[in-house]
Formats: sequence, structure tokens, C-alpha cells
Amino acid sequence: MGTEKIIEQLNTLIELSSLINSTLDTKEIRKRAIEAATRLMDAEAGSLLLVDQETGELFFEVALGEKGEKLKEIRLKKGEGIAGWVAEHGEPAIIHDVQSDSRFFKTADEKTAFITKNMICVPVKTKDRILGVLQAINKKHNSFDDDLNIFNALANQVAIAIENANLYQELRETFYSTAQALAETIEKRDPYTGGHTKRVMNYSLAIGRAMGLLKKEIEDLKLAAILHDVGKIGVRDDVLLKGGKLDPDELEKMNMHPKYGAEILNHVKQLRDVIPGVKGHHERLDGKGYPDNLRDGDIPTIARIIAVADTFDAITTDRPYRKALSLDTAFEELRKNIGTQFDREVVDAFIRAYKEMEIVL
Repeated sequence: MGTEKIIEQLNTLIELSSLINSTLDTKEIRKRAIEAATRLMDAEAGSLLLVDQETGELFFEVALGEKGEKLKEIRLKKGEGIAGWVAEHGEPAIIHDVQSDSRFFKTADEKTAFITKNMICVPVKTKDRILGVLQAINKKHNSFDDDLNIFNALANQVAIAIENANLYQELRETFYSTAQALAETIEKRDPYTGGHTKRVMNYSLAIGRAMGLLKKEIEDLKLAAILHDVGKIGVRDDVLLKGGKLDPDELEKMNMHPKYGAEILNHVKQLRDVIPGVKGHHERLDGKGYPDNLRDGDIPTIARIIAVADTFDAITTDRPYRKALSLDTAFEELRKNIGTQFDREVVDAFIRAYKEMEIVL
């Protein structure tokens, strides 16, 4: 291979590696890895097979090329196919005539009508384990003979990106689980609100998706919905657990819980974008809500969403002072209070999500 070609490949590798490692979204990393493999190797198609750490099987998580989408359905048992051999032995393989190779797994070609002629296949691995296998299929010009080192280098970058994304996902799940555990611990104080947090979260997410919120907004909404009542930890039991309607003084104490929640979460830097949803979920468009008497556009979107979800769940579940009301009554209550208590767009999105079976009641 000429010097110019090597320099071109190295420049491409640097560019693609930077792109792959610029995101912590696992699906996006996988997609970019395949695009990088196909481009760097000047191949017709590529695929990334990941190891199911529980079963040891390989599965096609992402595949590009004209028939690539169907490859998502395929799983290979440990050692099965060329990719399975590479994963099992931790060694790369360059196959010049795939069709005559005894290890070739023909099902992929049969399902996609794609003819695999030649292939370069390398393990995607960290120091202690195989994460998957990266393939480039059907070299457009010449052969893969001179490409092993550069393709291994790409696989190493893919491994780093996947490992970082996996670690981030584990931390993220731990964070959400901790928040959920905290919310459920508070729920245990009140036997009448069991499951309330989870339902409000599910309703809120369905509304957010129906409204077309961005990914970051959905994440903030999810955490805000989980933690919306965390401030109730600061409300005395004789108020929180009273088996009847609250008197004005007790109601004033109960109405402090959004403010308490905001104060608690303010100590966690990563939750700053969540606080508006927690603090504002009892605000009203007409300014008669609490704790800040916000009006109309001053109320954050995630707070407006949680307000609808929270109210709907309160109406449709048993409370100390009354039995649960019907779904029709709950929907009518939401509609009746559009423009005063609730945002029309949010209520419409909730009803739309329900009709489209995005919400199962």
C-alpha cells in the first residue's frame, strides 16, 4: 500500500474515531461504527455484532447496507459463523472467498438476498472481554490484505466508545433507581398513594412523547415526575396522613412540599434542570397555584405536564376523604379546567396518548 493511501486511511481513522467517541448514546455509537467500518474499508456493507453477556450469543444490533435492517433479527450461537469464530478465539479473520468457507453462516445472505463475497472481521474487545465483532463486507477495490492493522485500530476505538457508553448507562440507571427508591420510600409513609409515583411518571412520559419533547427534555421530565413529591418528607405525619380534608392551616403546610422538594434537590448539581418541574407542578395558569403563584408562560413545560398527570392520578385513585372517580369524570375534569388550571396542549396530548394506547389505565 502506498504512503499516500496509508496517510489517507490514518486521517480517516482519526476523523471517524473522534465521531464515534463524541456520543454516549449506545445505539448511535453502533450506527457510527458501522458507517466508519464501511467507509474506512471501502466496502459495500458492514455490520457490528455484539456479545450478549448472559448467553454468549452474538446478535446484529446494527447493520447498514441496502438489506441491513433485516440483520437485526439474527443471533449466532457461540462459535457459530465467521463472526462467532472470531468472537470465540479473539482473533481477526480475512476471508477472500466467504461462500466456500465452512464457517460461513448463510442465513444472513438468505434473509437479505445480499451476496457476501469477501470479508474482514475483527474482535471488538477490552482488556478482559470480547464485546463484539466488527465486519466490513465486499471490498470495492482490491482486497482486505493490507487493511488489518487499520481495521483493528478502528475496532479498538469502537470498544472504548461502547465501554464508556455502557458505564454511563449503568451510572444513569443507578441514578434513576436511587431516585425511584427515594420516591417510593416517601410513598411508604402514606398507604393511600402506593404506586402514585410510577403512574405519574408513566403518564408524564406519554404526554411528553405525544408533545414531541426532545430527548433531554424527556429525561428531565422523567426525573421530575419521579421526584415531584420528594418534598413531602418535610410534611408532618399528622398533616400528611390525616384521614379527611385538611383545614386551612394544614393545607398551607401541605402546600409547602413543592418548595421543600426544590430545596432538597438544589443540593444536587445534576438535578438543577429537574427542579422547575418539581417546584412548579402545583402552579396554575390563572396564577392561583402554589408555591409561587406563577401564571401562563411562566410555568415550565415539565411542570405543566406533571400537573396534569398528578391530578389525573389523584382523581382516579382512592384517597382518605373519597373513593376513586371514573376515567370519564377525570377526563372531563381535565377538559373543564383548561386555561385556568391546565395547559390545553398538555391535556390534548394526554388524551391523544390515551386514545393511541400509549397510556394503559
